[in-house]
Amino acid sequence: MTQKLYDQDSHCRAFSAQVLTCQPGAAGTWQVTLDRTAFFPEGGGQPADRGTLGGAAVLDVQEVGEAILHTTDAPLTPGTTVQGTLDWPLRFGRMQCHSGEHVISGLAHSLYGCTNVGFHMGEDAVILDFDKELSPAQLREIENQANAIITENRPVTACYPSQAELAALDYRSKLDLTENVRIVTIQGCDVCACCAPHVKHTGEIGLVKLLDAMRHRGGIRIWMAAGKMALADYQVKQENIAAISAALSVQQPQAAQGVQRILGEMEGLKETLKAARQALVLEKAKALPETQGNLCLFEADLDAGSLRALANAGMEKCTGICAVFTGDDQTGYRYVMGSRTVDLRAQAKAINTALGGKGGGQPTMIQGSVTAGQAAILAYFQ
Repeated sequence: MTQKLYDQDSHCRAFSAQVLTCQPGAAGTWQVTLDRTAFFPEGGGQPADRGTLGGAAVLDVQEVGEAILHTTDAPLTPGTTVQGTLDWPLRFGRMQCHSGEHVISGLAHSLYGCTNVGFHMGEDAVILDFDKELSPAQLREIENQANAIITENRPVTACYPSQAELAALDYRSKLDLTENVRIVTIQGCDVCACCAPHVKHTGEIGLVKLLDAMRHRGGIRIWMAAGKMALADYQVKQENIAAISAALSVQQPQAAQGVQRILGEMEGLKETLKAARQALVLEKAKALPETQGNLCLFEADLDAGSLRALANAGMEKCTGICAVFTGDDQTGYRYVMGSRTVDLRAQAKAINTALGGKGGGQPTMIQGSVTAGQAAILAYFQ
């Protein structure tokens, strides 16, 4: 059984250990066991540590039964003593996020009776799922209190209570555990069963920031960041808001107002363009010749309303089908077809089969899309 140094001291970043076994793994890797390790295996929602053992890189760490398997990119000789070194920035950043999650979950539980039912630590954010919905005001209160607790630098401890102590303890847990339960306590904030390493004082978390939230399975899903992850998120957003404010020639606090102004102007331009296109379509419709048989038209960038308007006008000028297409040979064409003499709903399947399309509608008008090119479409309607 491997001695878990990470259990005793979460800040142990280098250690020496004896290699117990080394077996070939998958794809040129090896599975190594040690008599002691500071490498945390994946668990409790926290990914496995990375680092080096001797001259080998540690690619993954998993706990299988009572064994902790270190996946390495080179073999190690059983019986030898090796030096292990954690990728400390990676580990510490994850501890910041995990301890920050405990602060948030503890507050959500104590303030609003929420139970944490999901936890995933990603590269850019931590995802938390709670079984109850929380309002924006409640989320802001949780965030404010969490950062106040962080600045108070409260102690964070871990222990294995006896069964009698555990039975009398009020703690959070996703599983019904009865023995060898590791309890992580954040003074005055949270008591939770957890196997992962944590910071020693809340001040090490740095800060927590709730990034986003949405309703999820009757509760709420929250995206958060803590410590270095939160700082990186802020830096990226700061760069983006600076670029946006510069592009809009507004101060950064007014960037959102500047975007709304531009969106309003764009909507106005869209309406103007739509009106101009509709006027152009009407002029083109007036100029359509009286045609015996079918009338096939191609127009660039027509919206659905303009397609229908042109098809309506064209079906009055021909004795067959007026088919109006917009698009190009590379991306395909959208169509509207109208006729006073042909049952288009009955003919839709044959037309779509011939032109590689799909769509349907009423006897006098159908709409859809085709993949055939312009030459094939013209040949079909001729």
